Amino acid sequence: MNNKRLLNTVESLTRLMEGRAPGDDGVLDQAREVMSGLVAQDDWLADAFAEPHPEFYRQYLLYGDPLDRFSLVSFVWGPGQKTPIHDHTVWGVIAMLRGAELEQHYRRSSGGMMAVGPEARLNEGEVSCVSPTIGDIHRVSNAYADKVSISIHLYGGNIGRIHRSVYDPQSAEPKGFVSGYSNALTPNLWAG
Repeated sequence: MNNKRLLNTVESLTRLMEGRAPGDDGVLDQAREVMSGLVAQDDWLADAFAEPHPEFYRQYLLYGDPLDRFSLVSFVWGPGQKTPIHDHTVWGVIAMLRGAELEQHYRRSSGGMMAVGPEARLNEGEVSCVSPTIGDIHRVSNAYADKVSISIHLYGGNIGRIHRSVYDPQSAEPKGFVSGYSNALTPNLWAG
């Protein structure tokens, strides 16, 4: 396992966020590049942060910036698992490490949640972005009904502590939630 790859990514992201206001999505192009480099090789994610659950996806914190400027998370999707329609309230970069995801963007309307554009597929090595300015409401699912998929998400804040919403598909009514994380511990990037 190449711990150095994850450590180098965290160092690059920390430098990228220096002097930036929280939530500044002007970092998206550079953050995309960093995340693309991270998922270009699949030799660094520890097994403890790649464990699926039989019923629902897992969100493992890999690194949380001490100033809450960003968080790095592995999303582990069991076969056929999906999220509800939800938002983030901050920018995010989604980078596919293993398998594939399907993503459908939405917007709120008086008639319920309306799909925006076609469903998109994110394959290994590909990167996608969300933010309140470019589109922040979506539903994501594992593209496979018979295998695990893993994506690495970078957010412009501590996504496990941010108050966000899920949306009723018919009424578009929001319901608040805070996601938390599936793990209590994070990897020690500095341990050799």
